[in-house]
Parts: sequence; C-alpha cells; structure tokens
Amino acid sequence: MEKQTKPQGMALSMERVQATRQARMQEEPRRMTAGEKDELLRRYHPDYREDGFTVLQAGPSRGTRVPKELGNLLQANSRLLGVSLEGREPDYQADVLIIGAGGAGCAAALEAEQAGARVLIATKLRMGDANTMMAEGGIQAADKENDSPVRHYLDAFGGGHFAARPELLRRLVMEAPDAIAWLEHLGVMFDKTGDGTMVTTHGGGTSRKRMHACADYTGAEIMRTLRDEVQNRGIPVLEFTAAVELLKDEKGQAAGAVLLNLETGEYLTALAKTVILATGGAGRLHYQGFPTSNHYGATADGLVLAYRAGAPLLYPDTIQYHPTGAAYPPQIFGALVTEKVRSVGAMLVNREGQAFMHPLETRDVAAAAIIRECTDRDMGVLTPGGRAVWLDTPMIELIHGEGTIEKRIPAMLRMFLNYGVDMRKEPILVYPTLHYQNGGVEIDRDGFVKNVGNLLAAGEVVGGIHGRNRLMGNSLLDVIVFGRQAGKAAAARARTVQPGKAGLQHIRDYARELEQAGIQPGEASPLLLPHYARKSPQNCKSYL
Repeated sequence: MEKQTKPQGMALSMERVQATRQARMQEEPRRMTAGEKDELLRRYHPDYREDGFTVLQAGPSRGTRVPKELGNLLQANSRLLGVSLEGREPDYQADVLIIGAGGAGCAAALEAEQAGARVLIATKLRMGDANTMMAEGGIQAADKENDSPVRHYLDAFGGGHFAARPELLRRLVMEAPDAIAWLEHLGVMFDKTGDGTMVTTHGGGTSRKRMHACADYTGAEIMRTLRDEVQNRGIPVLEFTAAVELLKDEKGQAAGAVLLNLETGEYLTALAKTVILATGGAGRLHYQGFPTSNHYGATADGLVLAYRAGAPLLYPDTIQYHPTGAAYPPQIFGALVTEKVRSVGAMLVNREGQAFMHPLETRDVAAAAIIRECTDRDMGVLTPGGRAVWLDTPMIELIHGEGTIEKRIPAMLRMFLNYGVDMRKEPILVYPTLHYQNGGVEIDRDGFVKNVGNLLAAGEVVGGIHGRNRLMGNSLLDVIVFGRQAGKAAAARARTVQPGKAGLQHIRDYARELEQAGIQPGEASPLLLPHYARKSPQNCKSYL
C-alpha cells in the first residue's frame, strides 16, 4: 500500500468536511429548477465551449459541429489511400463480420450465431478490452412491480434533454427486462437478497430504483459471461486485428473490411454479407485536454470508418463528462468513481464542506456544477493535477452501517486503498473525466446505419439512443439490447444478400471531396491507438 502524504491545504479542507458531516446528513440539498440547470450547463459544461469544436466541411454531416480532435480524424485521408488490394483473394469470408469485441460486439455475435449465420469477430485489442469491461455502477431495467418501461422512458427522455430518437429509446426500455433475464440465463451473477430478489438502487435522474448491479464491477461480470459464451460456442475471433477501412460493393453497400494485424503489420481482407460496427467510444482522444475513464483503444475508429463510407453522424458534439473521476492520488487521475458511490449516500461538497448540489442530479448537471465550484466560485481543493471537490464517502457507512462500502463498492475501495486512501474513513477527491460518447452513427430501430446498405452499428459508436446526455446504467443496457438486435438483423439480412465486388472506391471519392473543400489532411485515420509520447514539457497535457 503506497501511503500518500496530503498537502496541508488538502488536510485542512478534509477537517472541514468532517466537521460539517453530521449537519449535512440532517438536510438534503434541494434540486435545481430546469432553468437553473440550463443556465449552469450553458456556462460551465465543456460541450458549450466554442473553442473546443470545429465545423465539418466535408462528408455526409458537413456543417455539423464536432470536437476538434474528432474533426481532425473525420477529415483525414484513409490509411489505404494509394494502397492496392486488387487481385487479392480474401483472407476471410463470413455472413456477418463484427468489428469490436466488447459488450455490443459479443452480444451481436451470440445472436447472429444463434440465428445460423457464419460469424467472424475482429477486434483491435483482446476480446473484452472495451469500455463495457470498465463499467461499474449497474444496468437499468424496469422489472419491479412499482416501475414500468414507461417511467424508464420518461426518465431517460428528460435526462437526455428530450433529444433521444423515440423509436430507439422505446426499444431500449421495452427490451430492458428481457436483457436482464438473458444475461442472468447466461450466468451473470447480479446482486440479490436472501430470497433471490434482485437488488436495485437509484441512479442520477431516475424516479425508481431500477439499477441492477454486480457489486461495483457490473461491466466486468457481464463481459466475463459474454466472452465465455463466445468462446464456448467456438465463434472465431481475430485479436489484435484492427479494422482500418470498410469495403463497399458497386451498389454502395458494406461488403466487408480491410483489417490490419497489429503484430505483423499485414493488411488482411474480410468479405461479409453484412457488417456490424461495435467499436466503442472516443475517450482516448482526450477532448479539450480532459482525463478519461476509457480503455486504451477508445479512439473513435468506428465513427471514422462509417463517416468515410457515407454514414451521417447524430449529435457528435455531445460528450458525457462523468462528474466523478478520481482527482487524487495522481496515480489514478481520471479513473472512474462510479455513480453508485453517490447513489448509496456519498455527497459532493466543496473545500469548506458545503454541499453545492443534490447528490443525484444528472451527470451533465453534476459535472457542470463541479467545474463551476472549481472555477468561478474558487471553492475547489488544490491537488497536484488542478482543483477538485470532495465526495464524502464516510457518509455511506453512517447511513447504512459498517461494512457497506466493502460489500457494495469493493473494487472502488481496493483502488483507493492501493494508494493509502481509506474511503471508509476519509472523503475522496473528484473532478469530471471524459466518459461517454453520446453522439455517433445514425441508425434505425433495427440497427441499420443510415445511407450505407448492409452496415449496422451497436453500442457506444451509435448516436440518438440517449439524446444529448445519458443516465447511469443505460449504456450497459444499450450494448445488450442493440447488440442483440444488430446480431439478429444482420443474420436475417445476410440470408438475402447477393454480394457484389468489394472495393475501396469510396476512400478515393472522399479524398477528392476533402481536396475540393480545401482541406489539407494531417495524419491518416483511424488513429487506432492514442499518442502518449512526450515531445516536450510544453506539449504535455494535464492528463499526462
């Protein structure tokens, strides 16, 4: 255990938090009005910072505002521009090619295989190296007597600022109870009471307790089960094999992908009747210099491949900054502190021990409130990485009794104990961390990508399901519901597809469009792996 010596100011602030704890426990902070929330977001949320965005000048979503880091990749040339694959025999053939092996990709593979399709999975890292594995808090489903999918819909629709595509959100909430049952049947060990009843809790923005969890490693437990099932069924998986371009036939339909073996540097071709993008998010682009809770491979590859193939993006300017990323100790800067910590009783407080917001506001509102506290109000706690606020974790055991933290959030407890911080006895420091890509590829309710035939998408690469903000627990639900649906739909479509000649004409067409728009692309895309080499102290971001 690596003991941390806290700076004097931090230690004094912690004493104020301890001194105000009992008084805060007697009175819950009020919730903000809708007008107060809107003003807070407009002034402090990173999505509203104009200097963090650019407007696309080429492609199917030209005129759309996107983060600068993403725009550079979307308006770059393909890695394969000038590379000839003519005359080569395909290295692989399948009915359904799935790009990505996280929760959505594995769920899709299981359903496509169940439907009788020949399935091939290609994944950039190892199977399960995905944001699904890192999700902690839980998965939502309205399966209790005092709840309903309608209530779930209303919570999610309002939490997403009424911008979710109704047909997508309807599928999400209506199929949620079946998703839980499917996962349990596969072997996911959800938390239960002694009589077998599922334990459920609140999340930010929920009107009912519908969060199902496996302690605080829900994503890891779901991913373990899905990964084992894929392996048990013998579905072929190409690990360390990244998709660098989609293949399209003469009709403009997806017909496979060009893959890159990251170990040998060899290009491979995989032909398929249908293709599913399940490539995950974009946190490792570190928008606006924020730290991230995302896994190493989250570099927006699917957005790039789909966009260059002609697929429009929906809400690409909306990013979820999880309000509670670890801000201290510096060794875990940016690591996720699950919302479950707040749902079981911990309160966000400033350096004076004052609660500045209701603990279960939605994530975007909470993130904006923390940023306001650390900037305009100058009420943040100074840390080696900047300013932060306290998450008063000792409140949990004062409310629920000794042993609650070890039972309900054991992974979080261990993470902090590794660095000499005992969250049972002292509060922890947090600051927003880049967490989730709200926007993404536009799909219909069956998972088919707009404008590109035989191409489907599922999981974090998709936009529109959650609107412009996502509630806790709806991402793990999203990867299961839409992953399963994409697998079923892809297998059904594959039975009727007559493949054409696969090629890369679309990347040459896009290169010409960039040239006509006066864009001079930098490095080729997709990025595949993030850049962390330090060139000079002046170039180092705070998250390095």
